[in-house]
Amino acid sequence: MSGVKEDRKGSSDRWEFFWNPRTHELLGRTASSWGLILLFYLVFYLFLAGMFVLTMYIMLLTLDDYKPTWQDRLATPGMMIRPKGDQLEISFSMSQTESWDGFVHNLNRFLTPYNDRYQVQTNDNCSPDQYFIQEDSGEVRNNPKRSCQFNRTMLEECSGVSDGFYGYSSGQPCILIKLNRVIGMLPGKDGQSPYVTCGAKRYRVEKDEWREDSDKIGALAYYPPNGTFNLMYYPYYGKKAQVNYTQPLVAVKFLNASLNTDINVECKINSNTLAEGSERDKFAGRVSFKLRINDK
Repeated sequence: MSGVKEDRKGSSDRWEFFWNPRTHELLGRTASSWGLILLFYLVFYLFLAGMFVLTMYIMLLTLDDYKPTWQDRLATPGMMIRPKGDQLEISFSMSQTESWDGFVHNLNRFLTPYNDRYQVQTNDNCSPDQYFIQEDSGEVRNNPKRSCQFNRTMLEECSGVSDGFYGYSSGQPCILIKLNRVIGMLPGKDGQSPYVTCGAKRYRVEKDEWREDSDKIGALAYYPPNGTFNLMYYPYYGKKAQVNYTQPLVAVKFLNASLNTDINVECKINSNTLAEGSERDKFAGRVSFKLRINDK
């Protein structure tokens, strides 16, 4: 019997801890005590939320809608090619239309904004070999800023106008190269525009053996002439400030590359202001890709 009484007493004590009818305490606290502690936490978290909102508001006041407040950029911008292909591999067969048809459609879509008629309507005919500087007047912004024309026909044989297949049907493919946009970048001085050169990439075949495909790559043609990114397309002021900006391109046409073999190609930017790319970043100022042209 004593055991049963002790169990009942223990059960009663537990219920009284949850709600004590004599002292009107809930979980050991009276209503006024619960009210005070809830009021404390309400004020505390409202204060924290207010501090967060105030901090965000002050930070937003320091931001510029048209230019990044802080730019931690690489010394040399990255490069990329079009069409990209899978893992930067351009592989196709001249006799199999379906193997290169996707590349042609990719280039057509990419070059649509470069159509001459659109460029004439939206952009300026600028003076070449000099920067197109458009400064603001103190607090008065010179926006939207104008942009220079880059007409599709400047790519000549790689424009898709005279040859709608961009050379893929004849085994002389065109590869388009673009330099990544960097706000405020001045990529040349003394009227010397940066230019692109492509060649065989040196690659490792064994631990101490290196090889390059110089005998396979053949002759190359560059469009515009000399493969230049003319200075008139710089500086870039940002997507919001320069809404009609057209990124300059360089086209490389492989005139007589070897067939039925892999060709490792590397293209890089040459400039008298941009630092040479680092080996740690394979896209800084350079881009490497593999080309394979099959005849069947």
